[in-house]
Amino acid sequence: MSQIPRSRGRPSAFALADRERERGRGGDHPSPSADVSEEAPSTSRGPDARAVPAPGPGGGRRFQAAPAVGPRTQKQLELKVAELVQFLLVKDQKKIPIKRTDILKHVVGDYKDVFPELLRLAAGRLRDVFGYELVELEPRSNAYILVNTLEPVEEDAEVRGDQGTPAAGLLMIVLGLIFMKGNTITETEVWDFLRRLGVYPTKRHLIFGDPKKLITEDFVRQRYLEYRRIPHTDPVDYELQWGPRTNLETSKMKVLKFVAKIHNQDPKDWPVQYCEALMDEENRARPPSSAPAPSS
Repeated sequence: MSQIPRSRGRPSAFALADRERERGRGGDHPSPSADVSEEAPSTSRGPDARAVPAPGPGGGRRFQAAPAVGPRTQKQLELKVAELVQFLLVKDQKKIPIKRTDILKHVVGDYKDVFPELLRLAAGRLRDVFGYELVELEPRSNAYILVNTLEPVEEDAEVRGDQGTPAAGLLMIVLGLIFMKGNTITETEVWDFLRRLGVYPTKRHLIFGDPKKLITEDFVRQRYLEYRRIPHTDPVDYELQWGPRTNLETSKMKVLKFVAKIHNQDPKDWPVQYCEALMDEENRARPPSSAPAPSS
Protein backbone atom coordinates (compact mmCIF):
# COMPACT_ATOMS: atom_id res chain seq x y z
CA MET A 1 0.00 0.00 0.00
CA SER A 2 1.80 3.12 -1.18
CA GLN A 3 1.70 6.28 0.81
CA ILE A 4 0.72 9.71 -0.53
CA PRO A 5 3.40 12.31 0.23
CA ARG A 6 2.37 14.49 3.14
CA SER A 7 2.36 18.24 2.70
CA ARG A 8 5.11 20.20 4.38
CA GLY A 9 4.23 22.09 7.51
CA ARG A 10 1.48 19.72 8.59
CA PRO A 11 1.51 19.55 12.39
CA SER A 12 2.50 16.21 13.84
CA ALA A 13 0.68 14.48 16.70
CA PHE A 14 3.41 15.76 19.03
CA ALA A 15 2.93 19.33 17.79
CA LEU A 16 -0.82 19.11 18.34
CA ALA A 17 -0.26 17.81 21.85
CA ASP A 18 2.21 20.60 22.61
CA ARG A 19 -0.32 23.21 21.48
CA GLU A 20 -2.98 21.68 23.70
CA ARG A 21 -0.62 21.81 26.67
CA GLU A 22 -0.02 25.51 26.00
CA ARG A 23 -3.76 26.12 25.84
CA GLY A 24 -4.19 24.26 29.10
CA ARG A 25 -1.79 26.71 30.73
CA GLY A 26 -4.06 29.60 29.83
CA GLY A 27 -2.82 30.56 26.39
CA ASP A 28 -5.93 29.66 24.43
CA HIS A 29 -9.26 28.80 25.99
CA PRO A 30 -12.60 28.12 24.30
CA SER A 31 -15.07 30.97 24.33
CA PRO A 32 -17.57 31.09 27.21
CA SER A 33 -20.36 30.01 24.88
CA ALA A 34 -18.40 26.86 24.04
CA ASP A 35 -17.48 26.05 27.61
CA VAL A 36 -17.65 22.46 28.73
CA SER A 37 -19.75 23.25 31.78
CA GLU A 38 -22.42 20.92 30.39
CA GLU A 39 -20.19 17.93 31.11
CA ALA A 40 -20.90 15.64 34.00
CA PRO A 41 -18.99 16.58 37.14
CA SER A 42 -15.81 14.68 37.81
CA THR A 43 -16.04 11.71 40.11
CA SER A 44 -12.35 10.79 40.16
CA ARG A 45 -10.39 13.11 42.39
CA GLY A 46 -6.89 12.98 43.74
CA PRO A 47 -4.17 14.93 45.49
CA ASP A 48 -3.12 17.05 42.50
CA ALA A 49 -5.23 20.17 43.12
CA ARG A 50 -5.24 22.99 40.58
CA ALA A 51 -6.20 26.60 41.37
CA VAL A 52 -9.16 28.04 39.46
CA PRO A 53 -10.65 31.53 39.70
CA ALA A 54 -13.77 31.93 41.82
CA PRO A 55 -15.88 34.97 42.75
CA GLY A 56 -14.54 36.82 45.76
CA PRO A 57 -15.95 39.44 48.11
CA GLY A 58 -17.22 42.55 46.32
CA GLY A 59 -17.49 40.77 42.97
CA GLY A 60 -13.71 40.37 42.62
CA ARG A 61 -11.91 37.20 41.69
CA ARG A 62 -10.08 35.02 44.12
CA PHE A 63 -8.47 31.66 43.63
CA GLN A 64 -9.57 28.54 45.36
CA ALA A 65 -8.10 25.08 45.12
CA ALA A 66 -10.25 22.89 42.89
CA PRO A 67 -10.26 19.16 43.52
CA ALA A 68 -7.96 17.68 40.92
CA VAL A 69 -8.21 14.44 39.07
CA GLY A 70 -6.49 11.46 40.58
CA PRO A 71 -4.25 9.04 38.71
CA ARG A 72 -5.85 6.80 36.13
CA THR A 73 -4.98 3.27 35.24
CA GLN A 74 -3.50 2.41 31.87
CA LYS A 75 -6.73 0.55 31.10
CA GLN A 76 -8.81 3.68 31.73
CA LEU A 77 -6.59 5.75 29.44
CA GLU A 78 -6.69 3.09 26.71
CA LEU A 79 -10.50 3.01 26.80
CA LYS A 80 -10.68 6.80 26.60
CA VAL A 81 -8.27 6.87 23.64
CA ALA A 82 -10.34 4.20 21.88
CA GLU A 83 -13.47 6.27 22.51
CA LEU A 84 -11.77 9.37 21.11
CA VAL A 85 -10.63 7.50 17.98
CA GLN A 86 -14.17 6.26 17.32
CA PHE A 87 -15.57 9.75 17.88
CA LEU A 88 -13.13 11.27 15.36
CA LEU A 89 -13.83 8.59 12.77
CA VAL A 90 -17.58 9.10 13.07
CA LYS A 91 -17.33 12.89 13.01
CA ASP A 92 -15.09 12.84 9.93
CA GLN A 93 -17.60 10.96 7.79
CA LYS A 94 -18.89 14.15 6.12
CA LYS A 95 -15.50 15.87 6.05
CA ILE A 96 -16.70 18.69 8.29
CA PRO A 97 -14.04 20.09 10.66
CA ILE A 98 -14.23 18.59 14.13
CA LYS A 99 -14.42 21.23 16.84
CA ARG A 100 -12.22 20.98 19.90
CA THR A 101 -15.19 21.98 22.06
CA ASP A 102 -17.18 19.00 20.72
CA ILE A 103 -14.32 16.65 21.59
CA LEU A 104 -14.14 18.05 25.12
CA LYS A 105 -17.89 17.93 25.60
CA HIS A 106 -18.70 14.51 24.18
CA VAL A 107 -15.57 12.47 24.89
CA VAL A 108 -12.99 14.00 27.21
CA GLY A 109 -15.15 14.89 30.21
CA ASP A 110 -13.19 14.39 33.44
CA TYR A 111 -10.01 13.75 31.46
CA LYS A 112 -9.37 17.38 30.46
CA ASP A 113 -6.14 17.42 32.46
CA VAL A 114 -4.67 14.72 30.17
CA PHE A 115 -6.33 15.91 26.94
CA PRO A 116 -3.01 16.68 25.18
CA GLU A 117 -1.81 13.14 25.86
CA LEU A 118 -5.13 11.65 24.76
CA LEU A 119 -4.99 13.67 21.55
CA ARG A 120 -1.40 12.59 20.87
CA LEU A 121 -2.20 8.90 21.40
CA ALA A 122 -5.39 9.10 19.33
CA ALA A 123 -3.53 10.89 16.52
CA GLY A 124 -0.83 8.23 16.54
CA ARG A 125 -3.38 5.43 16.39
CA LEU A 126 -5.31 7.10 13.58
CA ARG A 127 -2.07 7.44 11.62
CA ASP A 128 -0.51 4.04 12.30
CA VAL A 129 -3.64 1.90 12.27
CA PHE A 130 -6.15 3.65 10.01
CA GLY A 131 -3.89 5.69 7.75
CA TYR A 132 -5.34 9.06 8.77
CA GLU A 133 -3.42 12.14 9.83
CA LEU A 134 -5.13 14.30 12.48
CA VAL A 135 -4.51 17.87 11.31
CA GLU A 136 -5.45 21.20 12.84
CA LEU A 137 -6.91 23.33 10.04
CA GLU A 138 -5.02 26.46 11.05
CA PRO A 139 -2.92 27.32 14.10
CA ARG A 140 -5.20 28.02 17.06
CA SER A 141 -8.31 27.32 14.98
CA ASN A 142 -9.55 24.73 17.50
CA ALA A 143 -10.79 22.62 14.58
CA TYR A 144 -9.38 19.38 13.20
CA ILE A 145 -9.76 17.22 10.11
CA LEU A 146 -8.61 13.72 9.19
CA VAL A 147 -6.45 13.47 6.08
CA ASN A 148 -6.17 10.10 4.35
CA THR A 149 -2.44 9.42 3.96
CA LEU A 150 -2.81 6.04 2.26
CA GLU A 151 -4.09 4.89 -1.08
CA PRO A 152 -7.05 2.78 0.06
CA VAL A 153 -7.59 -0.72 -1.17
CA GLU A 154 -10.88 -2.56 -0.81
CA GLU A 155 -9.93 -4.79 2.13
CA ASP A 156 -8.25 -1.98 4.08
CA ALA A 157 -11.25 0.31 3.58
CA GLU A 158 -13.60 -2.40 4.83
CA VAL A 159 -11.59 -2.99 7.99
CA ARG A 160 -11.55 0.78 8.63
CA GLY A 161 -15.32 0.90 8.23
CA ASP A 162 -14.87 3.32 5.33
CA GLN A 163 -17.09 1.87 2.61
CA GLY A 164 -18.17 4.91 0.66
CA THR A 165 -21.09 6.27 2.69
CA PRO A 166 -21.27 8.07 6.03
CA ALA A 167 -23.61 5.39 7.35
CA ALA A 168 -21.05 2.61 6.75
CA GLY A 169 -18.81 3.68 9.62
CA LEU A 170 -21.77 3.82 12.01
CA LEU A 171 -22.94 0.41 10.83
CA MET A 172 -19.50 -1.10 11.51
CA ILE A 173 -19.58 0.28 15.05
CA VAL A 174 -23.04 -1.21 15.68
CA LEU A 175 -22.00 -4.55 14.18
CA GLY A 176 -18.95 -4.56 16.44
CA LEU A 177 -21.08 -3.87 19.51
CA ILE A 178 -23.42 -6.73 18.63
CA PHE A 179 -20.62 -9.24 18.04
CA MET A 180 -18.68 -8.30 21.18
CA LYS A 181 -21.85 -8.62 23.28
CA GLY A 182 -22.44 -12.21 22.22
CA ASN A 183 -24.26 -11.58 18.92
CA THR A 184 -27.23 -9.88 20.57
CA ILE A 185 -27.44 -6.45 22.15
CA THR A 186 -30.31 -4.40 23.55
CA GLU A 187 -31.22 -1.14 21.89
CA THR A 188 -30.67 0.59 25.23
CA GLU A 189 -27.04 -0.59 25.31
CA VAL A 190 -26.49 0.64 21.74
CA TRP A 191 -27.66 4.16 22.56
CA ASP A 192 -25.76 4.21 25.85
CA PHE A 193 -22.60 3.73 23.79
CA LEU A 194 -23.47 5.99 20.83
CA ARG A 195 -24.31 8.89 23.14
CA ARG A 196 -20.61 8.94 24.07
CA LEU A 197 -19.88 9.59 20.39
CA GLY A 198 -22.40 12.43 20.18
CA VAL A 199 -25.09 10.33 18.45
CA TYR A 200 -28.52 10.48 20.15
CA PRO A 201 -31.74 8.60 19.34
CA THR A 202 -33.97 11.69 19.73
CA LYS A 203 -31.69 14.35 18.22
CA ARG A 204 -31.12 14.93 14.52
CA HIS A 205 -27.49 14.35 13.60
CA LEU A 206 -25.56 16.53 11.15
CA ILE A 207 -24.08 13.48 9.40
CA PHE A 208 -26.58 10.65 9.91
CA GLY A 209 -29.83 12.59 9.91
CA ASP A 210 -32.23 10.60 12.09
CA PRO A 211 -29.91 8.04 13.76
CA LYS A 212 -32.75 6.02 15.29
CA LYS A 213 -34.49 5.64 11.93
CA LEU A 214 -31.16 4.79 10.26
CA ILE A 215 -30.38 2.00 12.73
CA THR A 216 -33.81 0.58 13.54
CA GLU A 217 -35.48 1.04 10.14
CA ASP A 218 -33.04 1.64 7.27
CA PHE A 219 -30.39 -0.91 8.30
CA VAL A 220 -33.19 -3.36 9.14
CA ARG A 221 -34.90 -2.85 5.77
CA GLN A 222 -31.53 -3.32 4.04
CA ARG A 223 -31.20 -6.58 6.04
CA TYR A 224 -27.98 -5.56 7.76
CA LEU A 225 -29.69 -5.83 11.13
CA GLU A 226 -32.49 -7.77 12.78
CA TYR A 227 -34.61 -5.75 15.22
CA ARG A 228 -37.02 -7.47 17.60
CA ARG A 229 -39.00 -6.52 20.66
CA ILE A 230 -37.87 -8.25 23.85
CA PRO A 231 -40.92 -9.82 25.52
CA HIS A 232 -41.90 -9.03 29.10
CA THR A 233 -39.73 -5.91 29.44
CA ASP A 234 -40.90 -2.81 31.26
CA PRO A 235 -40.11 -0.31 29.89
CA VAL A 236 -40.27 -1.85 26.44
CA ASP A 237 -36.88 -2.66 24.96
CA TYR A 238 -35.66 -4.16 21.71
CA GLU A 239 -32.69 -6.30 20.71
CA LEU A 240 -30.46 -6.13 17.64
CA GLN A 241 -28.64 -8.91 15.84
CA TRP A 242 -26.76 -9.23 12.57
CA GLY A 243 -28.98 -9.59 9.52
CA PRO A 244 -28.45 -11.97 6.60
CA ARG A 245 -26.91 -9.28 4.38
CA THR A 246 -24.19 -8.61 6.97
CA ASN A 247 -23.17 -12.27 6.93
CA LEU A 248 -22.89 -12.13 3.14
CA GLU A 249 -20.94 -8.85 2.88
CA THR A 250 -18.58 -9.11 5.83
CA SER A 251 -17.46 -11.62 8.46
CA LYS A 252 -16.99 -11.90 12.20
CA MET A 253 -13.23 -11.83 11.75
CA LYS A 254 -13.32 -8.59 9.76
CA VAL A 255 -15.56 -6.95 12.35
CA LEU A 256 -13.33 -8.22 15.18
CA LYS A 257 -10.28 -6.76 13.42
CA PHE A 258 -12.12 -3.43 13.16
CA VAL A 259 -12.82 -3.49 16.92
CA ALA A 260 -9.22 -4.52 17.65
CA LYS A 261 -7.84 -1.63 15.58
CA ILE A 262 -10.05 0.83 17.44
CA HIS A 263 -8.66 -0.42 20.77
CA ASN A 264 -5.08 -0.87 19.52
CA GLN A 265 -5.18 -4.53 20.48
CA ASP A 266 -4.85 -7.90 18.80
CA PRO A 267 -8.02 -9.82 17.91
CA LYS A 268 -6.67 -12.68 20.05
CA ASP A 269 -7.04 -10.46 23.12
CA TRP A 270 -10.72 -11.43 23.00
CA PRO A 271 -10.34 -15.25 23.00
CA VAL A 272 -14.06 -16.07 22.97
CA GLN A 273 -14.81 -13.83 20.03
CA TYR A 274 -11.60 -14.84 18.26
CA CYS A 275 -12.43 -18.56 18.45
CA GLU A 276 -15.95 -17.83 17.20
CA ALA A 277 -14.54 -15.79 14.32
CA LEU A 278 -12.10 -18.58 13.42
CA MET A 279 -14.94 -21.10 13.35
CA ASP A 280 -16.90 -18.74 11.13
CA GLU A 281 -13.92 -18.48 8.75
CA GLU A 282 -13.63 -22.28 8.62
CA ASN A 283 -17.32 -22.63 7.86
CA ARG A 284 -17.07 -20.09 5.07
CA ALA A 285 -14.07 -21.92 3.58
CA ARG A 286 -15.96 -25.21 3.34
CA PRO A 287 -17.52 -25.94 -0.05
CA PRO A 288 -21.30 -25.83 0.07
CA SER A 289 -22.83 -29.26 0.42
CA SER A 290 -24.41 -30.43 -2.76
CA ALA A 291 -28.14 -30.89 -2.72
CA PRO A 292 -29.37 -34.49 -2.78
CA ALA A 293 -30.36 -35.77 -6.18
CA PRO A 294 -34.12 -36.04 -6.64
CA SER A 295 -35.40 -39.58 -6.41
CA SER A 296 -36.70 -41.06 -9.60
